[in-house]
Amino acid sequence: MRITSALAAAAILTLAAACGGGGGAQSSSAPNEPVKINFLSLAWQKESVAANKQLVDEWNKANPNIQVTYVQGSWDNVNDQLVTQFAGGTAPDVIHNDSPALSGFASDGYLLDLKDKLPAELKSDIPQPAWDTVTFDDGKGQQGVYGVPFLQESQVIIANKKLLDASGVRVPTADSPWTWDEFSAAAKKMTKDGNFGVAWPMKSPVNKTLNLALNFGGTFFQTADGKTTVKVGPEEREVLQRIHDQLYKDKSADPAALGQGTADPLPAFYKGKFALLPAGVYLRQQVAEQAPEGFEWVTLPAPKGTSAQQGAVSQTLSIAQDSKHPDEAMKFIAFFLNGPNQAKLAKGDWLLPTSQAAAADPAMTTKENGWDVATASAKNLVVAPFLKVNGFDEWKTKVATPTLQEYFANKITIDQAASKLVEDGNKVLERYQR
Repeated sequence: MRITSALAAAAILTLAAACGGGGGAQSSSAPNEPVKINFLSLAWQKESVAANKQLVDEWNKANPNIQVTYVQGSWDNVNDQLVTQFAGGTAPDVIHNDSPALSGFASDGYLLDLKDKLPAELKSDIPQPAWDTVTFDDGKGQQGVYGVPFLQESQVIIANKKLLDASGVRVPTADSPWTWDEFSAAAKKMTKDGNFGVAWPMKSPVNKTLNLALNFGGTFFQTADGKTTVKVGPEEREVLQRIHDQLYKDKSADPAALGQGTADPLPAFYKGKFALLPAGVYLRQQVAEQAPEGFEWVTLPAPKGTSAQQGAVSQTLSIAQDSKHPDEAMKFIAFFLNGPNQAKLAKGDWLLPTSQAAAADPAMTTKENGWDVATASAKNLVVAPFLKVNGFDEWKTKVATPTLQEYFANKITIDQAASKLVEDGNKVLERYQR
């Protein structure tokens, strides 16, 4: 998920003070005192923090016997903090995180299995593919649900409306997205007068390419006889090759964007240096807030291959195994993540709610700022295959990121990239399966 370093220093102090001295494991209440619960939130955008705090305030006013303390955390260091707090028995009762982090904590016994605690209304409001992102082995061969998934991210294309209209290409819709062939043809048509059709910022290439690889059934991992290995076959190569072709065969992709982070190309985008910017749905916020006056933009669905599927990772709320008040914590989570409240949280974070009731909220389906296209894309999200791979984070950091950067910089061939991803990757995974 998205990270900002602005909160990091403050978060360390806040977490230490609010959790280290009185987390869920230590909280207790005298008979006539309210139950006290600590809620660790990783919200960081101004709108999102405001929405989180507003909902906590609403809960506390309506539930004088169960009082929730809002604790501000940071994506930058949350898992290191939690390791320390879990070990010391001082973890918060309710923990905001993302689904890839839950697997290890669940197998270590630090998170409560929620499958028998979920209220029926909450469980039925969130589709099964979202629940799949938080369902993990408990380390003893049993499957458990270790969080409630509430926000997800999909890939879309942000387009310069003036250049899109001038090109005369078919404008894709949520019901009829471009195929990858159409996408490539459109980018070529918009490449002229020294400007490009598309920009691919690939400073962090792994999640974007792996999630889009599902367009062609590319999973990058396979499991047989209990052993997981890296797989880079024809399905996994499709998206990699197509992006590479835009850069070096069609020359329709702006090479200046290649080493940039997701938001870095925006100034050039506003100047018309390229027409199309594939990105996560959250980037719409910066465009809406920072684009120069008069700049018109639209949100287009991501292209489709043999399917329109994309990999999904969820933001989640979990309950610490050592919480003294798990039932009260679940009541708070059920309130916090009901349909109307998820709509508020999604709007504040510019992400997609998992709640079907929230997705139907008029705020989530308006054409303004592309919410209709963004929300419609949620139907294509399936559990990201890498989510279940023990050792994925190390593979991503040490093997996949540098290898894909080399490939997209045209320093190695796709065959060489595939060999590195598989051979070096399997050495990493092997250490996690002994």
